Amino acid sequence: MSDRVTFFHSPNTRSTGVLSLLEELGVPYDLQVVNNKAGDQRKPTYLAVNPMGKVPAIVHKGALVTEQPAVYLYLADLYPDAGLAPQMGDPLRGPFLRWLVFYGSSFEPALVDRSMKRDPAPMGTSPYGDWDTMFGALSGQLDKGPYITGQRFTAADVLWGVALRWTTNFKLVPETPTIKAYIDRVNSRPAIARARDKDAQLAASLA
Repeated sequence: MSDRVTFFHSPNTRSTGVLSLLEELGVPYDLQVVNNKAGDQRKPTYLAVNPMGKVPAIVHKGALVTEQPAVYLYLADLYPDAGLAPQMGDPLRGPFLRWLVFYGSSFEPALVDRSMKRDPAPMGTSPYGDWDTMFGALSGQLDKGPYITGQRFTAADVLWGVALRWTTNFKLVPETPTIKAYIDRVNSRPAIARARDKDAQLAASLA
């Protein structure tokens, strides 16, 4: 069984961040394009891979990994020599896990509610409480900068840097000075710029 990761990706989606991470890791992988514009994500072929019909998804040695934070963590741990994941025993391991998981458990639910102009669930049942609290926690962490865990760039910064770039572009997240400086810092990295170019070329080929 091949040790290479198979990466299911559709351009201009959440999986663009994983493309950026793979560029940062500098490892070979097998790309499987899912053309969302053609509805590939809802066709039986892809639903057999991921019944949720979502990207990103990776398969490694027969194991399927979905959900953005899980994919980032899996890849960063799979290639430890790249240094993008603090290892067990490192004081940054806990903060690294915290902010990876915070993305899916608090930020995205709050973002969806905000974009849909709907109120969150009651405080006792809302996974993120309220937008201001969530955004304040994130901004406060980034104020400690330059990266989400402090001085060290990790896979979590690829997730947050790419996600905040597109959410501010669509005016879903306020572009405060702290947020803008962080976006610029992360997205100026050569690997992330390469991934952005590759994604644009792939999107053009599917148009």
